[in-house]
Amino acid sequence: MINIKGCGLGLRSDFLLDVKSSDFQPDWWEVTPENWMHMPKVYEKAFEEAVFSRPTVAHGLSLSIGSVDGLNKKFIKQMRTFLDRYEIEYYSEHLSFSSMNGKQSYELLPVPMTKKMVQIISDRVKEVEDIIQRNLILENATYYYVPYVEMREVDFINEVLEKSGAKMLLDVNNVFVNSVNHSFKARTFIDEVDKSKIAYMHMAGHYDDKELGLKIDSHGMPIASGAWKLLEYTLKQVDAPVMIERDNNIPPLSELEKEYIQMSDIVRRTQRGNKSA
Repeated sequence: MINIKGCGLGLRSDFLLDVKSSDFQPDWWEVTPENWMHMPKVYEKAFEEAVFSRPTVAHGLSLSIGSVDGLNKKFIKQMRTFLDRYEIEYYSEHLSFSSMNGKQSYELLPVPMTKKMVQIISDRVKEVEDIIQRNLILENATYYYVPYVEMREVDFINEVLEKSGAKMLLDVNNVFVNSVNHSFKARTFIDEVDKSKIAYMHMAGHYDDKELGLKIDSHGMPIASGAWKLLEYTLKQVDAPVMIERDNNIPPLSELEKEYIQMSDIVRRTQRGNKSA
């Protein structure tokens, strides 16, 4: 079982130095290792104080588990060193790829939704876990085009989770964005995804690109009402920790607190409803 409960927040350098003096303290933190592995010394003490004061999970950006290059084992060993140093037991990554020919783009690109890719990713999950000596948690990603599709996204994810034994990081906003962009019912996805595998959940913002006619997952806007409603629907089916990701246009910690309170209220209200049902 994952050792986090309640509501979390992504720890960012933009407000790190304000954390200690703030009255607002989330239940837990999520950190992106790539942003902290080589942090400036001015942040080191504050980062250590933050992650050792609260349960903390790690959410990576560049594992690129679906790349044709295969796994970068040197990077994975560096990841284990980071996780060990900060005593972080849970490491999540994206069900996507971001590198090719040894070049890292840091863009989360979709993998083919095929039986062959299910096997490839399942094998790689086990390789990663052997190196980091921890379970790997996989997140559903947004996508705007998928080159090869043999099955629906939800079926692909369920098969990967079943075959690999990995847990899932359910990004509720990503489900909402994909459902609009690709014309499927978000609630049906929530109904059908294997909720026994969900370790924790993400909430984030997106924007509407009128020129492209798409919703763009940006992590740079307040969370949309449609995503909030989908979270409430999801929480009626699964009791899992949930956190806010904000990576762009990051406001002061006091502004993030308001959104955090909104999320906490939804969690508490839904939990009360579940108990009385």
